[in-house]
Amino acid sequence: MTCPLATDTASRMESTSCGSTPLTTLCPKGAQLNLEGYNYSSGVWQFEGHGYVPCGMSGVCIMQVFGASPHNTTLMLRVSNGSLYYYNKSLLVPNIYDRWFKLNVIHDVNASRLNVYVDGDLKLEAPGRGGTIHYFKCGVYVQDNESYYRESRWKGIKVLKKCDI
Repeated sequence: MTCPLATDTASRMESTSCGSTPLTTLCPKGAQLNLEGYNYSSGVWQFEGHGYVPCGMSGVCIMQVFGASPHNTTLMLRVSNGSLYYYNKSLLVPNIYDRWFKLNVIHDVNASRLNVYVDGDLKLEAPGRGGTIHYFKCGVYVQDNESYYRESRWKGIKVLKKCDI
């Protein structure tokens, strides 16, 4: 059983080297929606949302599980040359451009496990990376070899927690 905790919608987040016009928080290297009101340190938590990455976006992170030790992130989903990657290592989905996709990220803190589903298909099982406080972030964050214009779109964002029965 899951208990919905939050439903937020951010229709468009974009930035360029010449300024930014997101509907969320601005940061120097992109636009982001921090779901910081839902920090967690134990249990099973899930991010669910529908994302869209327009053709031409590259060298950007579109979703994170923030909080790890000694690293900053437990999970980073990056877009490079039209494909979705776990950090810059494992290819999860080729040809992610110009289509809506459903993203589910399940973080079992106690078991130190993450599962990533795209359009209902399990794409990644990864170990946790430590840390004491975590939260979900989505948007567009500059990484390396980034495109000049950066944008991702999100809708139907939910944060869920598995209830203790």
